[in-house]
This record gives sequence, structure tokens and C-alpha cells, in this order.
Amino acid sequence: MKIGLNMQNTLHNLPIPLRHVGPLKINYASDSFEVDVPLATYEVPLWPSVGRGARVTKLAGGISAVVLKECMTRSILLEAESAEIAVKIANDLESNRCELEKQATQSSRFLALQDWTLQIVGNLLFIRFAFTTGDAAGHNMATKAAEALQNWILQHYPELKYISISGNYCADKKNSAVNSILGRGKYVIADVVIPRNICIKYLRATPEQIANLNLKKNLIGSIVSGGVRTANAHFANMLLAFYLATGQDSANIVEGSQGITHAEARNNDLYFSVTLPNIIVGTVGASKNLDLVQQNLNNLGCLDLRSTGENARRLAVIAAATVLCGELSLLAAQANPGELMRSHLALERKK
Repeated sequence: MKIGLNMQNTLHNLPIPLRHVGPLKINYASDSFEVDVPLATYEVPLWPSVGRGARVTKLAGGISAVVLKECMTRSILLEAESAEIAVKIANDLESNRCELEKQATQSSRFLALQDWTLQIVGNLLFIRFAFTTGDAAGHNMATKAAEALQNWILQHYPELKYISISGNYCADKKNSAVNSILGRGKYVIADVVIPRNICIKYLRATPEQIANLNLKKNLIGSIVSGGVRTANAHFANMLLAFYLATGQDSANIVEGSQGITHAEARNNDLYFSVTLPNIIVGTVGASKNLDLVQQNLNNLGCLDLRSTGENARRLAVIAAATVLCGELSLLAAQANPGELMRSHLALERKK
């Protein structure tokens, strides 16, 4: 037991190989820039695969990206005596919107209450609050604000009683439909049009082959497997490597990997896009003060933007572009029989 306690109290550093891949050319918010993306992973083939996607998309003019919306969520769980009382209180909350917004803002000057959604199950009242959290991913900020709102609601409605500060309707680090519908983190879409000659030369596949594979593998295959609002090849691979390299909470790849890859042959060229409703990243907060993390964030241009929240939005856009590069390269490899296994054997079984 003594040895076990000593081990538990000792801080260890686990080395994870990290390489920079790129440059990725990204067109975002009336700006165009190039970055080398840091990826920390044990999966060696990921680096050349994302690198191929970066090279192809740069030749095609770059990846365009948009941020549709952003929020961090926390759901509280309260209990009433009956369903009737729960419904009555739920309907009455809207009349107190100004007060709820005030209570949330008092918890942090960088946080604001966006909105909330409700679910009532029997006499249980689930309230999913959505907040903006500036350049922070906002897990703790959202919990702190939700607790302040919860305390006010319990005081204002004594018919309710506390069950949990997190009712799983958030949904934090879990596979869910609610996050992919409403979003959690940054909702980002990245797309590119790749000319036919570039597609054939560098991906060794035609636009029709890649679009056909995406339809039958990612879309139909995900339906067959019972995927929850998700249809992609391996979003999680790129997100985990990117999250680790930039000091993010890597468990958020659970909801982050829920997303859709869309491809179509368009006028003989390839239109390719990735939609990620749940990219949870921040440039301030826990682990962001580590030297290598600071260096990586700085190299990505995500520490010097003065507009509140813009650093985190830029980071989310780079994450989405990285996912697109890896997704495109893998689908191209799988369109060619034997290529995927040959590359893994060549890269992972070197002496």
C-alpha cells in the first residue's frame, strides 16, 4: 500500500510524439493565412496523411471555413412534486430572462447567458443553459454560472428541489443528439473545391470515386452502425492530436468527433466539406500556460487577437481545417485497394 500511495502522489510526464504538419492554407473571415499545425499522436501515419491533405488543399486555393455559432453548455436537474408544477415553472422562466442573464454575468465578466432549452420527464426538470465564454473553452465558467442560476431558481421557486448541477442534458463528453443539433463549443464548417487534375494526381482517385466512397462508407455505413447524427471516417484522430498539442481537454473528442463529411463531384471537380458542431477549444485556462502549449498557440496566431473570443474561434477553424485534411487523405487512400494497409506497414513497422 505504501508503494501505491507514493506512486499516486508522484507527478509523471508521459512523452507523446509531436510533429508539425503543413502548411495548411485557410480562408476565414475575409482573411487568408497559412499555418503549420502541431499534432501530438502515437499514430505515426497521421502526420503524412494530414500533410497530403494540406498539400492538396493548398494547391486548390485553400480551405474556407465559417463559424456558425458557439456556446458552452451546462444542464441542471431539478425536481418538482408533480409534472404540472414542473411545466408551470418552466413556462414562467422566460418572464425572468433579464434576471437570469444578470445572475449569469455576475459569475464572470467574460461570460454571457445565450439561451436555455428545457426537457421535462415526469416531475423532473432539465434545464440546458448555453453561454458564451470568450477565449476559454468554458467548462468551469459554465458550471459556475449554472450554479448561480440554479441557486436563484431554487430560491425563487421553493416548489423545486436540487438533484444535480449536471443532469447529462449538457451533454458533456458523451455521445448525444442534442449536441450535434444545438451545438456545444464552436460549430464550424470547412470546405474546399479540388480541381480534377489535382485530385487525380495527388490523391490518385477521381472526384467521383471519393464522392461515391463517402456516400457508401461514411453515410450509409454510419446508418448501418447506428451512428448518432454522425457520418465521418476518423474525425477523432485529428482532433485528439490537435487537442493534446494545444492544451485542450482531450475527452471532448467524444462530442467533437460527431460530425458529417460531405463530398460531391461538381463540374468534374471535387467539392469536399466537414461539419463539426462540437469543437471545444480555448486559448486561456487550464494547461494553456505550459511552455510548449503556449508556443504552439502562438505559432498558430491564437494568442494575439484582441477581440474577445476571436483567438478561440481561430483555433477552432484551424482544428476543422486539420480534420478536413486528414479526412480527405484517408478517403483517398481507401478508394485505392491496399493503399491504407501498405502505408501503415511502411510507417509503423520501421526498425
